[in-house]
Amino acid sequence: MSITTRTINARPERVFAVLADGWTYSDWVVGTTHIRDVDAAWPKQGSQLHHKAGPWPVSLHDTSTVIAVTPESSLTLRAGLWPLGEAEVRITLEPLGPERTRVVMREEFKAGPLLGLRNKINDVVLHRRNVEALRRLADLAERRDS
Repeated sequence: MSITTRTINARPERVFAVLADGWTYSDWVVGTTHIRDVDAAWPKQGSQLHHKAGPWPVSLHDTSTVIAVTPESSLTLRAGLWPLGEAEVRITLEPLGPERTRVVMREEFKAGPLLGLRNKINDVVLHRRNVEALRRLADLAERRDS
């Protein structure tokens, strides 16, 4: 499991507004190159966003599904990237005062070949990817807050 944390200079509701806008996922989720569609109910439990990941010509089409959501507090997704597998990603928002939020991202492979390939190198790569994802999420949330 990879656990990545970042403090963002924006209120939790601003950070959650980015998470609640499924069309922004290709802007901050590293590896997601295109959002093909977002269910109208996003981010309600069971709703999906349909994405493309990876470089052309080997890009993959898949979906990510909301497993659980607490508005302005947390979002848990089942993120697919078949045939490589799927992961569970939980993003938790903790207020740190009036204009700051601690974001914790926990990601764990749950199915597929990547589950069996877990090692220190994969953990480092996943952690670095999530550090960059939270940096991009911060850019979007802090820009929305101004």
